Amino acid sequence: MPTADFILVDISNSFTKVAFSSRERVGRTLRLPTPQLTTASLRQVMGSRRALHAVAASVVPEKNKILTAVLPQPVCWVDHKATLGIGINYPNPATIGADRLANAVAAKTLYGAPAIVVDFGTAVTFDVISAKGEYIGGVITPGLSALTDYLHSRTALLPRVTLKEPRRAIGRSTKEAMQSGAVHGYRGLIGEIVRQILREINPGKKPPIIATGGDARLIAGQTGIFSAVDPGLTLEGLRLIGGLNFPVRK
Repeated sequence: MPTADFILVDISNSFTKVAFSSRERVGRTLRLPTPQLTTASLRQVMGSRRALHAVAASVVPEKNKILTAVLPQPVCWVDHKATLGIGINYPNPATIGADRLANAVAAKTLYGAPAIVVDFGTAVTFDVISAKGEYIGGVITPGLSALTDYLHSRTALLPRVTLKEPRRAIGRSTKEAMQSGAVHGYRGLIGEIVRQILREINPGKKPPIIATGGDARLIAGQTGIFSAVDPGLTLEGLRLIGGLNFPVRK
């Protein structure tokens, strides 16, 4: 089996995504729950595949030592000090999540600038790239699952629900009412936040607005807001960052 150029690892709060890639293309994505990420489970996910270089984005620092033990060295950890190919215009860049930086890199490179990325994960994050190609900040809200899990854990009678497209806005059961509130409510929240961002950056014409993350297809498809739904955006950003930090030797 040929050696890949990169192994890409995105450790988020809920899931860890792993993919091998060339310099031009990301391969199949493998997922495992982040609480189950161990040296043994990572080696199992990797199988017999090997890579020349490793690029990682992590928002769960206690898991980083697992990657250091298993992945090719040195690992390019994505942060504001890495070569990103974008500017950062932000008061405290060390506090920007690695996944958000990867999303910004991919959005600028693949879709142009200015651009807005909405990442539907454990938290829903909005990240804004200016017309100058600089990361300038964003918005963070609780994710869909966090909302429904909170209602279930903090009330006596509300169940835990599976999120899916509601059949109608007016729920005919408690579960339907919760599904409607979550899905339609989040679409309203997303639309209003995007409108406020557009008002502040005043781009003239509508910039690319890209949805990514686990709940992207569920929420984004019916809004009419998004230019693209790109579930692999973060890994594409890691691939691009890998190319910048591990250039081809001539």
